Amino acid sequence: MRFVVHEHHATRLHYDFRLEISGVLKSWAIPKGPSMNPADKRLAVMVDDHPLEYGEFEGIIPQGHYGAGPVLIWDSGEFQSEDPESSLKKGRLTFTLKGKKLKGGFSLILMKGRGSGKDWLLIKGQDSFVKKDWEVKEELTPAKKKKLTEKIPPCETS
Repeated sequence: MRFVVHEHHATRLHYDFRLEISGVLKSWAIPKGPSMNPADKRLAVMVDDHPLEYGEFEGIIPQGHYGAGPVLIWDSGEFQSEDPESSLKKGRLTFTLKGKKLKGGFSLILMKGRGSGKDWLLIKGQDSFVKKDWEVKEELTPAKKKKLTEKIPPCETS
């Protein structure tokens, strides 16, 4: 199965974390971005599922459309988990990422009793890939932005 993280410059910069589960991309918006430091517990707000083809999307979502602004792939790769559907329903998904930036074990843990039931924490597991001095680095440069074209993503919900 695959994963993708989109750097999304909408109203506020955030990172969309997506895991391929049950034929869709299960998706979470992470305001501060993912971390390779287990001490960082990142809020991950579950959002609507996205079609698999959205995993390849890069472009500028036009003004007037949901999520307007530049979107580019920040990281992608393979992910592995035992029975991810059941684990999500139970509120705790443990998995391994094999990306260019994100590697090793992670957990998504539902924050019970808070908000609408969509608030999760993304936490890096203790392993050889830990980076205690981790800082998320934006990929969108002026040169990359010039290469992006305006397009409507395959999950348009305007």
